[in-house]
Amino acid sequence: MDSSAFPTEMKPQFSGHETFPLRYGWLKKVHDAVTQNAEQGIDTKEVFSSKDAIARFGVGKNMVASMRYWALAAGMIREVRAHLGPYETTDDAELIFNDRGLDPWMEDPSTLWLLHWRFASAPERTSTWFWLFNHCPHASFDRSLLVDHLLRICRDRELKVAIATLKRDVECLIRTYVDRDSAGTKEDTLECPLTELSLIRNTGRKEMFQIARGAKPSLPTGMLAYAVADYWRRNFSETRTLSFDMLMHAPGSPGRVFALDEESLADYLAELDAETSGKLVWSETAGMRQLISPEDPDTFDLQLLLKRSYRSTRRMAA
Repeated sequence: MDSSAFPTEMKPQFSGHETFPLRYGWLKKVHDAVTQNAEQGIDTKEVFSSKDAIARFGVGKNMVASMRYWALAAGMIREVRAHLGPYETTDDAELIFNDRGLDPWMEDPSTLWLLHWRFASAPERTSTWFWLFNHCPHASFDRSLLVDHLLRICRDRELKVAIATLKRDVECLIRTYVDRDSAGTKEDTLECPLTELSLIRNTGRKEMFQIARGAKPSLPTGMLAYAVADYWRRNFSETRTLSFDMLMHAPGSPGRVFALDEESLADYLAELDAETSGKLVWSETAGMRQLISPEDPDTFDLQLLLKRSYRSTRRMAA
Protein backbone atom coordinates (compact mmCIF):
# COMPACT_ATOMS: atom_id res chain seq x y z
CA MET A 1 0.00 0.00 0.00
CA ASP A 2 1.32 3.41 -1.00
CA SER A 3 1.39 5.36 2.23
CA SER A 4 3.19 8.16 0.37
CA ALA A 5 -0.11 9.25 -1.16
CA PHE A 6 -0.04 12.10 1.36
CA PRO A 7 2.98 14.18 2.43
CA THR A 8 4.67 12.63 5.47
CA GLU A 9 4.43 15.86 7.44
CA MET A 10 0.68 16.22 6.74
CA LYS A 11 -2.13 14.57 8.67
CA PRO A 12 -4.90 13.60 6.25
CA GLN A 13 -8.37 14.96 6.96
CA PHE A 14 -11.39 12.70 6.53
CA SER A 15 -14.09 14.70 8.29
CA GLY A 16 -15.52 18.18 8.70
CA HIS A 17 -18.24 18.11 6.04
CA GLU A 18 -20.71 16.35 8.37
CA THR A 19 -21.44 14.00 5.40
CA PHE A 20 -23.10 16.86 3.46
CA PRO A 21 -21.68 17.53 -0.02
CA LEU A 22 -21.44 21.13 -1.16
CA ARG A 23 -24.75 22.66 -2.23
CA TYR A 24 -25.75 25.51 -4.50
CA GLY A 25 -25.80 28.85 -2.73
CA TRP A 26 -23.63 27.86 0.22
CA LEU A 27 -20.45 29.62 -0.86
CA LYS A 28 -22.32 32.80 -1.75
CA LYS A 29 -24.06 32.80 1.64
CA VAL A 30 -20.79 32.28 3.50
CA HIS A 31 -19.08 35.01 1.49
CA ASP A 32 -21.88 37.47 2.20
CA ALA A 33 -22.06 36.63 5.92
CA VAL A 34 -18.31 36.91 6.54
CA THR A 35 -18.17 40.14 4.52
CA GLN A 36 -21.11 41.62 6.39
CA ASN A 37 -19.68 40.82 9.80
CA ALA A 38 -16.31 42.31 8.86
CA GLU A 39 -17.91 45.48 7.51
CA GLN A 40 -19.98 45.87 10.69
CA GLY A 41 -17.04 45.20 12.98
CA ILE A 42 -18.56 41.96 14.29
CA ASP A 43 -16.32 38.99 15.12
CA THR A 44 -16.40 36.68 12.09
CA LYS A 45 -16.42 33.69 14.44
CA GLU A 46 -20.07 34.55 15.03
CA VAL A 47 -20.89 33.67 11.42
CA PHE A 48 -20.77 29.98 12.26
CA SER A 49 -20.97 29.78 16.05
CA SER A 50 -23.68 32.23 17.10
CA LYS A 51 -27.23 31.17 17.88
CA ASP A 52 -28.33 33.20 14.86
CA ALA A 53 -26.24 31.14 12.42
CA ILE A 54 -28.96 28.53 11.91
CA ALA A 55 -31.56 31.19 11.13
CA ARG A 56 -29.15 33.21 8.98
CA PHE A 57 -28.29 30.30 6.71
CA GLY A 58 -31.63 28.50 6.95
CA VAL A 59 -30.04 25.12 7.70
CA GLY A 60 -29.38 22.91 10.72
CA LYS A 61 -26.37 23.14 13.01
CA ASN A 62 -24.47 20.35 11.26
CA MET A 63 -25.02 22.01 7.90
CA VAL A 64 -23.62 25.28 9.24
CA ALA A 65 -20.44 23.38 10.10
CA SER A 66 -20.47 21.81 6.62
CA MET A 67 -20.80 25.23 4.97
CA ARG A 68 -17.74 26.42 6.90
CA TYR A 69 -15.78 23.31 5.87
CA TRP A 70 -16.58 23.67 2.16
CA ALA A 71 -15.87 27.40 2.10
CA LEU A 72 -12.43 26.71 3.58
CA ALA A 73 -11.76 23.74 1.27
CA ALA A 74 -12.80 25.82 -1.75
CA GLY A 75 -10.45 28.62 -0.75
CA MET A 76 -13.30 31.12 -0.50
CA ILE A 77 -12.58 31.95 3.14
CA ARG A 78 -9.37 31.49 5.09
CA GLU A 79 -8.46 31.25 8.72
CA VAL A 80 -6.60 34.27 10.04
CA ARG A 81 -5.64 35.85 13.32
CA ALA A 82 -7.22 39.27 13.26
CA HIS A 83 -9.13 41.56 15.57
CA LEU A 84 -12.31 40.94 13.55
CA GLY A 85 -12.17 37.20 14.11
CA PRO A 86 -10.73 34.00 12.66
CA TYR A 87 -12.16 34.20 9.11
CA GLU A 88 -11.90 36.47 6.13
CA THR A 89 -12.98 36.15 2.52
CA THR A 90 -10.29 35.57 -0.10
CA ASP A 91 -9.64 37.55 -3.27
CA ASP A 92 -11.09 34.65 -5.27
CA ALA A 93 -14.32 34.79 -3.27
CA GLU A 94 -14.62 38.52 -3.92
CA LEU A 95 -13.93 37.97 -7.62
CA ILE A 96 -16.57 35.28 -7.99
CA PHE A 97 -19.23 35.65 -5.28
CA ASN A 98 -19.56 39.39 -4.85
CA ASP A 99 -23.00 40.52 -6.03
CA ARG A 100 -21.32 41.93 -9.13
CA GLY A 101 -18.78 39.13 -9.30
CA LEU A 102 -18.01 36.76 -12.15
CA ASP A 103 -20.45 34.05 -11.06
CA PRO A 104 -22.24 34.69 -7.74
CA TRP A 105 -24.90 32.04 -8.41
CA MET A 106 -22.57 29.33 -9.75
CA GLU A 107 -24.02 29.25 -13.24
CA ASP A 108 -20.68 29.14 -15.05
CA PRO A 109 -18.79 25.84 -15.54
CA SER A 110 -15.54 27.64 -14.71
CA THR A 111 -16.66 27.89 -11.10
CA LEU A 112 -17.44 24.18 -10.89
CA TRP A 113 -14.10 23.21 -12.43
CA LEU A 114 -12.30 25.59 -10.08
CA LEU A 115 -13.98 23.99 -7.07
CA HIS A 116 -13.08 20.51 -8.28
CA TRP A 117 -9.49 21.68 -8.80
CA ARG A 118 -9.38 22.97 -5.23
CA PHE A 119 -10.78 19.76 -3.76
CA ALA A 120 -8.75 17.25 -5.81
CA SER A 121 -5.39 18.94 -6.40
CA ALA A 122 -4.30 19.33 -2.77
CA PRO A 123 -4.70 16.83 0.10
CA GLU A 124 -4.89 19.05 3.17
CA ARG A 125 -8.68 19.31 3.76
CA THR A 126 -10.17 16.96 1.16
CA SER A 127 -7.72 14.08 1.46
CA THR A 128 -10.01 11.41 0.01
CA TRP A 129 -10.78 13.58 -3.04
CA PHE A 130 -7.06 14.04 -3.65
CA TRP A 131 -6.31 10.34 -3.22
CA LEU A 132 -9.09 9.14 -5.54
CA PHE A 133 -8.18 11.36 -8.49
CA ASN A 134 -4.41 11.07 -8.07
CA HIS A 135 -3.56 7.72 -6.49
CA CYS A 136 -6.44 5.24 -6.76
CA PRO A 137 -5.05 2.23 -8.68
CA HIS A 138 -8.40 0.79 -9.79
CA ALA A 139 -10.26 1.39 -13.05
CA SER A 140 -13.55 0.81 -11.22
CA PHE A 141 -14.44 0.84 -7.56
CA ASP A 142 -17.20 0.75 -5.01
CA ARG A 143 -17.42 2.45 -1.64
CA SER A 144 -15.98 -0.44 0.33
CA LEU A 145 -12.90 -0.68 -1.91
CA LEU A 146 -12.09 3.00 -1.32
CA VAL A 147 -12.61 2.62 2.42
CA ASP A 148 -10.30 -0.43 2.55
CA HIS A 149 -7.51 1.43 0.74
CA LEU A 150 -7.78 4.49 2.95
CA LEU A 151 -7.88 2.36 6.07
CA ARG A 152 -4.65 0.62 5.07
CA ILE A 153 -2.96 3.94 4.39
CA CYS A 154 -3.99 5.15 7.83
CA ARG A 155 -2.72 1.97 9.49
CA ASP A 156 0.58 2.14 7.60
CA ARG A 157 1.06 5.65 8.91
CA GLU A 158 -0.18 4.73 12.40
CA LEU A 159 -3.09 7.15 12.17
CA LYS A 160 -6.10 6.39 14.33
CA VAL A 161 -9.12 6.92 12.10
CA ALA A 162 -12.42 5.13 12.68
CA ILE A 163 -13.80 3.01 9.86
CA ALA A 164 -17.12 4.84 10.27
CA THR A 165 -15.35 8.15 9.61
CA LEU A 166 -13.84 6.83 6.39
CA LYS A 167 -17.19 5.41 5.28
CA ARG A 168 -18.86 8.80 5.78
CA ASP A 169 -16.06 10.55 3.91
CA VAL A 170 -16.28 8.18 0.94
CA GLU A 171 -20.06 8.51 0.89
CA CYS A 172 -19.74 12.30 0.79
CA LEU A 173 -17.25 12.07 -2.06
CA ILE A 174 -19.55 9.85 -4.13
CA ARG A 175 -22.45 12.24 -3.58
CA THR A 176 -20.24 15.17 -4.58
CA TYR A 177 -19.88 13.84 -8.12
CA VAL A 178 -22.70 11.35 -8.70
CA ASP A 179 -26.39 12.20 -8.68
CA ARG A 180 -28.40 10.35 -6.07
CA ASP A 181 -30.07 7.95 -8.53
CA SER A 182 -26.75 6.77 -9.95
CA ALA A 183 -25.15 6.77 -6.52
CA GLY A 184 -27.71 4.32 -5.20
CA THR A 185 -28.95 6.60 -2.41
CA LYS A 186 -32.57 7.22 -1.59
CA GLU A 187 -32.12 10.46 0.30
CA ASP A 188 -34.29 13.33 -0.85
CA THR A 189 -31.46 15.84 -1.15
CA LEU A 190 -30.25 18.23 -3.80
CA GLU A 191 -27.26 17.01 -5.70
CA CYS A 192 -23.95 18.76 -5.36
CA PRO A 193 -23.34 21.16 -8.28
CA LEU A 194 -20.21 19.19 -9.16
CA THR A 195 -22.39 16.34 -10.42
CA GLU A 196 -22.71 18.48 -13.57
CA LEU A 197 -19.06 17.76 -14.38
CA SER A 198 -19.78 14.03 -14.90
CA LEU A 199 -16.36 13.13 -13.51
CA ILE A 200 -17.51 9.93 -11.82
CA ARG A 201 -20.02 7.63 -13.46
CA ASN A 202 -21.79 4.40 -12.67
CA THR A 203 -20.28 1.46 -14.56
CA GLY A 204 -23.64 -0.23 -15.04
CA ARG A 205 -22.93 -2.73 -12.29
CA LYS A 206 -24.68 -2.11 -9.02
CA GLU A 207 -22.94 0.64 -7.04
CA MET A 208 -19.72 0.33 -9.04
CA PHE A 209 -18.15 3.56 -10.27
CA GLN A 210 -15.26 4.79 -12.40
CA ILE A 211 -13.58 8.09 -13.09
CA ALA A 212 -14.65 9.33 -16.54
CA ARG A 213 -11.28 9.88 -18.21
CA GLY A 214 -11.09 11.63 -21.56
CA ALA A 215 -12.09 14.92 -23.18
CA LYS A 216 -13.93 17.46 -21.02
CA PRO A 217 -16.02 19.66 -23.34
CA SER A 218 -17.12 22.01 -20.52
CA LEU A 219 -13.57 22.62 -19.23
CA PRO A 220 -12.47 26.04 -20.55
CA THR A 221 -8.94 26.48 -21.83
CA GLY A 222 -8.62 29.37 -19.37
CA MET A 223 -9.34 27.11 -16.41
CA LEU A 224 -6.73 24.63 -17.64
CA ALA A 225 -4.27 27.54 -17.86
CA TYR A 226 -5.14 28.59 -14.31
CA ALA A 227 -4.68 25.04 -13.01
CA VAL A 228 -1.33 24.64 -14.78
CA ALA A 229 -0.05 27.92 -13.33
CA ASP A 230 -1.31 27.08 -9.85
CA TYR A 231 0.20 23.59 -9.96
CA TRP A 232 3.48 24.96 -11.30
CA ARG A 233 3.77 27.73 -8.74
CA ARG A 234 2.94 25.49 -5.80
CA ASN A 235 5.17 22.57 -6.72
CA PHE A 236 7.93 23.58 -9.15
CA SER A 237 8.49 27.31 -8.82
CA GLU A 238 12.24 26.83 -9.20
CA THR A 239 12.01 25.57 -12.80
CA ARG A 240 10.83 27.23 -15.98
CA THR A 241 9.96 24.05 -17.87
CA LEU A 242 7.49 21.27 -17.14
CA SER A 243 7.35 18.09 -19.18
CA PHE A 244 4.16 16.79 -20.72
CA ASP A 245 4.46 13.62 -18.63
CA MET A 246 4.58 15.66 -15.43
CA LEU A 247 1.52 17.70 -16.40
CA MET A 248 -0.32 14.54 -17.45
CA HIS A 249 0.56 11.96 -14.83
CA ALA A 250 2.05 13.48 -11.67
CA PRO A 251 -0.15 13.55 -8.54
CA GLY A 252 -1.96 16.87 -8.29
CA SER A 253 -1.35 17.68 -11.97
CA PRO A 254 -4.06 19.01 -14.31
CA GLY A 255 -4.04 15.80 -16.32
CA ARG A 256 -4.75 13.72 -13.22
CA VAL A 257 -7.17 16.04 -11.48
CA PHE A 258 -9.26 16.80 -14.56
CA ALA A 259 -9.10 13.13 -15.67
CA LEU A 260 -7.96 14.05 -19.17
CA ASP A 261 -6.50 11.71 -21.77
CA GLU A 262 -3.18 12.55 -23.41
CA GLU A 263 -4.70 13.85 -26.65
CA SER A 264 -7.05 16.22 -24.80
CA LEU A 265 -4.32 17.60 -22.57
CA ALA A 266 -1.99 18.13 -25.54
CA ASP A 267 -4.75 20.05 -27.34
CA TYR A 268 -5.21 22.32 -24.31
CA LEU A 269 -1.48 22.90 -23.88
CA ALA A 270 -1.12 23.93 -27.52
CA GLU A 271 -3.62 26.74 -26.87
CA LEU A 272 -1.94 28.15 -23.77
CA ASP A 273 0.44 30.53 -25.55
CA ALA A 274 -2.51 32.47 -26.99
CA GLU A 275 -4.66 32.02 -23.87
CA THR A 276 -1.99 33.42 -21.53
CA SER A 277 -0.48 36.03 -23.87
CA GLY A 278 2.82 34.19 -23.94
CA LYS A 279 3.11 33.48 -20.20
CA LEU A 280 2.92 29.73 -20.91
CA VAL A 281 4.45 28.41 -24.13
CA TRP A 282 4.01 24.89 -25.52
CA SER A 283 7.04 23.36 -27.22
CA GLU A 284 7.56 20.12 -29.14
CA THR A 285 11.18 20.67 -30.18
CA ALA A 286 13.47 17.69 -30.84
CA GLY A 287 10.84 15.23 -29.72
CA MET A 288 10.52 16.84 -26.29
CA ARG A 289 7.03 17.92 -25.32
CA GLN A 290 7.15 20.53 -22.60
CA LEU A 291 5.63 23.73 -21.34
CA ILE A 292 7.92 26.72 -20.99
CA SER A 293 7.53 29.76 -18.75
CA PRO A 294 9.55 32.74 -20.03
CA GLU A 295 9.15 34.31 -16.58
CA ASP A 296 9.63 33.14 -13.00
CA PRO A 297 6.61 30.93 -12.10
CA ASP A 298 6.36 32.79 -8.79
CA THR A 299 5.17 35.81 -10.78
CA PHE A 300 2.16 34.04 -12.34
CA ASP A 301 -0.92 36.25 -11.90
CA LEU A 302 -3.49 33.63 -10.89
CA GLN A 303 -6.28 36.19 -10.48
CA LEU A 304 -5.80 37.38 -14.04
CA LEU A 305 -5.82 33.81 -15.32
CA LEU A 306 -8.98 33.11 -13.34
CA LYS A 307 -10.71 36.12 -14.90
CA ARG A 308 -9.67 34.96 -18.34
CA SER A 309 -11.13 31.54 -17.63
CA TYR A 310 -14.61 33.03 -17.42
CA ARG A 311 -14.12 34.90 -20.69
CA SER A 312 -12.92 31.59 -22.16
CA THR A 313 -16.16 29.94 -21.02
CA ARG A 314 -18.23 32.58 -22.77
CA ARG A 315 -16.28 32.09 -25.99
CA MET A 316 -17.08 28.36 -25.76
CA ALA A 317 -20.78 29.11 -25.26
CA ALA A 318 -20.80 31.50 -28.21
